Amino acid sequence: MTDRPLLSVRNLKKHYPIKEGVLSRQVGAARAVDGISFDIAQGETLGLVGESGCGKSTAASSIIRLEEPTSGEVLFHGDGYDDTRTSGDGTTTNDVTEFDDRQLKAFRRDAQMIFQDPSSSFDPRQTIGASIAELLEVHGMTDKQRRRAIVENLLGDVGLSASDYDRYPHEFSGGQKQRIALARALVLNPDLVIADEPVSALDVSIRAEILSLVNDLQEKYGLSVLFISHDLSVIRDVCDRVAVMYLGEIVEIAPTEEVFADPQHPYTEALLSAIPTPDPRNTREDIELKGKVPSPTDPPDGCRFHTRCHRVIQPDEYDLEQSHWRALLTFRDRVVEGSVDVAKTRRALDTDGDGEDTVSDAELKHELRTEFDLPETLSDRSAEDTLAEALDRLVADDHDRAAELLSTFTTPCEESKPELTDRGTNHQASCFLTENEAPLQDAADLRAD
Repeated sequence: MTDRPLLSVRNLKKHYPIKEGVLSRQVGAARAVDGISFDIAQGETLGLVGESGCGKSTAASSIIRLEEPTSGEVLFHGDGYDDTRTSGDGTTTNDVTEFDDRQLKAFRRDAQMIFQDPSSSFDPRQTIGASIAELLEVHGMTDKQRRRAIVENLLGDVGLSASDYDRYPHEFSGGQKQRIALARALVLNPDLVIADEPVSALDVSIRAEILSLVNDLQEKYGLSVLFISHDLSVIRDVCDRVAVMYLGEIVEIAPTEEVFADPQHPYTEALLSAIPTPDPRNTREDIELKGKVPSPTDPPDGCRFHTRCHRVIQPDEYDLEQSHWRALLTFRDRVVEGSVDVAKTRRALDTDGDGEDTVSDAELKHELRTEFDLPETLSDRSAEDTLAEALDRLVADDHDRAAELLSTFTTPCEESKPELTDRGTNHQASCFLTENEAPLQDAADLRAD
């Protein structure tokens, strides 16, 4: 690796406008990617991981300009760029977002993409050899025999046979098609490969073979790879570093083994807990993320993860078990948004079905506490008094007053936004818990569940 990164992404954003009315006026935007930054060194594999819908694939397609970014920079320093690439009008830049058509075509010789579903990536009426060789023809190689020789050699590199050149996509299994997709990505000898969930559609046994092949090809060709996945166990097998993405933002980025050994963001910790383990002696507790899943069209203020965070911070005036504090905030959010249907709950409790209101207020309040994982009595007297009064207002059909009372429960996590800050060598995270604190799992101020 050299000191200069091959790819530098700076404050990249991709927002999709939301339009309404006859005139299609824009009334908002879905912030699929909302200001991410990272570098990929030459010969490095960076994993971009997160739940479905967090913006990983949109980030990939924006980097390679399959979609136009809303703003930000994508700086590419491939071989032969000499820091800049000259456009037809004489201007120079190495920012992919500013490339004209000629520059973009040249860039796509150096940066290729592998998609999740290889079956949809090939023309069923074209042999796989012709599909791969087509890229060479588009980029100026007129010698048909030379094109064929290059493709046949690549098919051997990915574990297939040169004779497969004249076969059609339907003749191959899913794993074989992904090998063919790898060959197609490599045929132009790129510097960068972006792999978007390349093994998620494959069986576990085939997945291991493809991951091993990716490692082998990276070493052979000196590739840099942006590897996108929702599965941290896959990321661990192939990546040098990991960037964890949540709701359009990167919340943690660090060397892979450091992320596994010492996660510095609660979301990363939750993702790690979801990795299956075959060891029956393992006593690791799975983390269930509760609370409201926010929308990219209306992301919450402050830390975007606070609506689901199992370690959301309590203000100094309260002293509650952490799970009860999470449940209290979840209940608050549901009441404030008006989605707690007390009448429906009352009808569900009326097992007689005679239409008479035989459900007591005490039974109704008990059911609401049970539904939202709230104890019969909170350990903090002040918090319990506020909650009890809010429940009284709810069962009396005074939702506005109940929402007003519950809104007094606030967390520092929703009041300001944490920034990515250093947590050690090449380790950054955006979480108030770990700013100037011990590692996340040992933070002294966290209350036990």
